[in-house]
Amino acid sequence: MPKRILTGTVVSDKGDKTVVVKVERKVKHPLYGKIIRRSKKYHAHDEDNSFKAGETVRIEETKPISKLKTWKVLDKVETPTKAKAAPASTPAAEVEA
Repeated sequence: MPKRILTGTVVSDKGDKTVVVKVERKVKHPLYGKIIRRSKKYHAHDEDNSFKAGETVRIEETKPISKLKTWKVLDKVETPTKAKAAPASTPAAEVEA
């Protein structure tokens, strides 16, 4: 059976060799039809303590490592950085020119 791989955000890195990863998913409400966000936190093994809070990571299901840890961190997901756009010119500046 293939191992599940999820993508989430590290919310805590206070444990030794452990990070807590919050994984969000969007589901449709059964009655009202609105799309709502559901989240779950997973304890994942981080051997080198290399991941910090706020980073987006991929985690993989594995055999139980401890009571709560059954996931391990694969790698950091590179998030595309938005280039800062030039500030829009104000209408007053256009009128004067």
